[in-house]
Amino acid sequence: MSETTDIPDDEAEWRERLTDEEYEILRERGTEPKFSGEYIDQDDDGSYRCAGCGTELFDSETKYGSGHGWPSFFDANDGAVEFKEDRSHGMVRTE
Repeated sequence: MSETTDIPDDEAEWRERLTDEEYEILRERGTEPKFSGEYIDQDDDGSYRCAGCGTELFDSETKYGSGHGWPSFFDANDGAVEFKEDRSHGMVRTE
């Protein structure tokens, strides 16, 4: 499992730590607009970490261009990402 850094104890601390957009995305299941994120065209070697707690989520070697407007990865670090089945929009997908 990927090691985390400092996880806030309550929502007030999350709000203080994150920008409004980060809070909406990370805590309220929001989504940034397609093709708008700073990492969409990033191809440097390294790792991608949670903006909220610093947990290493993905290695750059697992990133690929899916063409749908958000960074995509074919493998997450063990225990770092929670996968949920999403049956909205008339399809079954993994969120």
